[in-house]
Amino acid sequence: MPHSSFDLHSPDHLHTHQHGDDGHHGHGPSDSFEVTRRQVLYFLSAGLVGSTVLGGAAAATGKKPTTTVRRRKSATPSGTTTIADRTSSVDPWSLYPKSVKASRTSTELVVESTGMPEHLMMIGITNWQQQFPLPQPYSGSNAWRLPAKGVLSDAPISAKTALFRGAIALAINGVPIFNALNNRGEDSFLIGELDQWGGHCGRADDYHYHAAPLHLTKGQSPAIPIAVAMDGFAIYGLTEPDGSTLRALDEFNGHVDATDGYHYHASLTYPYINGGLRGKVTVADGQIDPQPAATPIRPAGNPLRGASITAFSQTAPAAWRLQYKLNGSTYQVDYSHSGSMYTFIFTDPNGSARTETFQARPAAK
Repeated sequence: MPHSSFDLHSPDHLHTHQHGDDGHHGHGPSDSFEVTRRQVLYFLSAGLVGSTVLGGAAAATGKKPTTTVRRRKSATPSGTTTIADRTSSVDPWSLYPKSVKASRTSTELVVESTGMPEHLMMIGITNWQQQFPLPQPYSGSNAWRLPAKGVLSDAPISAKTALFRGAIALAINGVPIFNALNNRGEDSFLIGELDQWGGHCGRADDYHYHAAPLHLTKGQSPAIPIAVAMDGFAIYGLTEPDGSTLRALDEFNGHVDATDGYHYHASLTYPYINGGLRGKVTVADGQIDPQPAATPIRPAGNPLRGASITAFSQTAPAAWRLQYKLNGSTYQVDYSHSGSMYTFIFTDPNGSARTETFQARPAAK
């Protein structure tokens, strides 16, 4: 890949996000789980229903699956092993040319994106903060910048106790991945905050994942990572990169081998994605630094109790429609942008509509 000509920059406006209020009852991290309707929808989006990970009839009965992810406690692997360049000839970022532009130097990986995936979004959320997916200015000095090669740290950071702000990884489709736990320490997936693809929007209407984007493994070689952690180590799916059965993982959902060095894996139980960062990083104000800023164009939404998002579609190149049900009635929100102007039309079940417009602020410098 060509060398980058972008300028290094650490944004002053920190990337933050908001989840539900303190009235929600959360679930702590666990290595076991019950298969719920929400999880079945997630498995469907990843093409996993019917596989052994659901334990056959467990998918229908809600009983514990017969296959679980093996975990082992371990010290930080010794030495300064760095992730090897993948033996796969496929550049993972090139799989999404419409939404991602990546370049690499000897020291950093630079990724530009809008943060908008090619799949649908928001469907299945039952714990909604009234945020809507909008393109983000992850480009230029506000691009994603990750180490070109991860270097193991003597002081790894656990996502159980830290990193509740900002991204901890970046999916190969340009969508950031946040801690599986929200900013109250609750499992975002289990309490209904996430859609069928493991994502939702933050305070800046910035779409991001909190669970592994397993749909990115569909039709792809297991040697292609689904994401790269913010420490530069690759994240793979539910098998080893060579397609063999997944070996035991440490508490960070990772392990080391001679071919791939240290790397992480996705899992169907907490932490779903990397459970922290084994590699060397800089943390400032509770998040990895530097990372892009997502600048809000409107005030943050509030929890809408009882609402469930039932439909989402893109109606034009820069326009979207979201539908949700509340108390048995269907509501609709049509929103779009033209340049720096954003328009939201909220339509009630009786057909009455109200319009809100917003002027975007310049991207953070």
